[in-house]
Amino acid sequence: MTTFATFERPAWPIAENEATTLWQFLDFFRATLAKKCEGLTEEQLRTFAVPPSTLTLLGIVRHLAEVERYWLEVVFLGQPDEPMFNQDESDPDSDFNDLESASVEEVAAKWLETRSTVMAYAAAHDLSEEAIGERKGQVRNVTLRFIAVHLVEEYARHCGHADLLREVLDGATGH
Repeated sequence: MTTFATFERPAWPIAENEATTLWQFLDFFRATLAKKCEGLTEEQLRTFAVPPSTLTLLGIVRHLAEVERYWLEVVFLGQPDEPMFNQDESDPDSDFNDLESASVEEVAAKWLETRSTVMAYAAAHDLSEEAIGERKGQVRNVTLRFIAVHLVEEYARHCGHADLLREVLDGATGH
């Protein structure tokens, strides 16, 4: 079974070039999220721990896997938008919701696979390269640098949510 314990958290990239700094910070936040999920039961990963919010740790992981896939494959590389998980197109937050059919093992495996794919793209492209795909039906002058910063921002925000969810679930604190 795939677990969240497979992530090693890298040290902060204190004296690195721009690309290394951005991608290592993204990996740092990925590992932080994995740590927040590690050791919890499937039920805990699916628990709406802060009502009335429907955020769950499993929903956050699934959402971030989709965010990474979307921005790198669809927007940056111009590939077709084929979501990894069954999603209800009428619900803009469907990656957070409808977790009954979501296998924790499948979500974790796809999240880890997405991380590997994104890091391979990062190694093969310069931050100044512009995206060739569309975002919401419009071509935009988006660089890989923008995408990297956006992914760091997205993870940082959701790691804050994960901190709160984990503390409510079992009292664990810290990062």
